[in-house]
Amino acid sequence: CKNPAWVQANDFSFSGLHNPGNTGNPFGSAVTPVTVAQIPGLNTLGISMVRIDYAPWGVVSPHYHPRATEILTVIEGSLEVGFITSNPDNRLISKILQKGDVYVFPIGLVHFQRNIGHMNAVAISGLSSQNPGVSTIANVVFGSKPDISTDILAKAFQVDKNIVQQIQWRF
Repeated sequence: CKNPAWVQANDFSFSGLHNPGNTGNPFGSAVTPVTVAQIPGLNTLGISMVRIDYAPWGVVSPHYHPRATEILTVIEGSLEVGFITSNPDNRLISKILQKGDVYVFPIGLVHFQRNIGHMNAVAISGLSSQNPGVSTIANVVFGSKPDISTDILAKAFQVDKNIVQQIQWRF
C-alpha cells in the first residue's frame, strides 16, 4: 500500500484503452488489461477490466479466472462465447453475441470467445477482482515447469505419450 499522502491522480488512471491490441499472433487476439498492475488505485476495490481485440476468426483460448467473475460486452463484431459447467456434467453453455450484447462467465469456470465474423471484433470485459488472474488451459496443462509427467497426461487424455511430448515441446 502507498502512503495516502503520496497518492496522485495517476494512481487512479489508465490511458490507451482506445488503441487496438496486436492480433498478429497464432490466436488472432489481444487482451489489454486494466488491473491493479496498471492502476495501483484499484488495490482492494475488487474490480478491473480488459479490452479484447479479435482478428477475423481469432480466439481467446479456453481459460478461467480463479478470483473473478467476468462480464463481457461486445463493442464491435460478432462473437461465439461459452463456458463449461463443472464436473460431472461439463455442459457447454454458449451463445452467439452481436454488438451491444452482454454475457457473464461465472468465477472459476473454463470459458472462451471466438470472432465469427470476417471483420475485426472488440469487446470490453469487467472482472470482479482487482487481480483476477488467468489460467489458460493449454498453458497450464502442457506448459508447466517442470513438465507434468507424459505418463500422467497420456493417460488423462487417452493419447500416446509421443503426442503429449510433441505438445509439451511447443510450450
